[in-house]
Amino acid sequence: MKLLLTSAGISNNSIRKALVQLLGKPIEESNALFVPTAIYGLPNGGDIVRRVINGTLGDPFCELGWKSLGLLELTALPSIKPEVWQPVVQAADALLVGGGDCQYLSYWMHRSGLADMLPELLQKTVYVGLSAGSMIMTRYGTTFGNHTLPPDTEKSLNLFNMAIHPHLDYPTFPENSMANLEKLAATLPVPSYLIDDQTAIKIVDGEIEVISEGNWKLVEL
Repeated sequence: MKLLLTSAGISNNSIRKALVQLLGKPIEESNALFVPTAIYGLPNGGDIVRRVINGTLGDPFCELGWKSLGLLELTALPSIKPEVWQPVVQAADALLVGGGDCQYLSYWMHRSGLADMLPELLQKTVYVGLSAGSMIMTRYGTTFGNHTLPPDTEKSLNLFNMAIHPHLDYPTFPENSMANLEKLAATLPVPSYLIDDQTAIKIVDGEIEVISEGNWKLVEL
């Protein structure tokens, strides 16, 4: 499996280099699919999706110079024949899974059938998560507001036995301070990665590497 689990996207050159290493070729030669589903769980989600796609909100994610960029809306997949959408997913070099509401995203990952494809798909396709898109791959995670992934395997994909807490020390959310997230991490039965928006977690076949030009901490029991 090849994953790049980010807090905020491809926010610096180190994370970009890690993405290119995982792809095994330049971004300009790679085809990507963007999963916006989690964003629709937020107020004004439709406009946020538009801004993420055109690169006017947040750090680079969709607007990285991909050879092609398609949209994969999970809520539509149950009404589409698998033989129509599954080959499109299998042909992608990268699956970009955006942030938003964790539990809404996790529900539709399962309901759409995409979750069932991931173990085989990620042998060749790079999974790039942003915030909630990163958190759902683990057992637990939390970020500002109510975008919380509880320690319940039915509400996550639970592919990795750890927790991710993105947006560490985010300026306008004091609850995401290092001290607060350390206290939360101390209550969990798994290792916790506290990562700011200049940090990502690179995973290749179970081997974890932190890529950072910012601040992060691993809390282990």
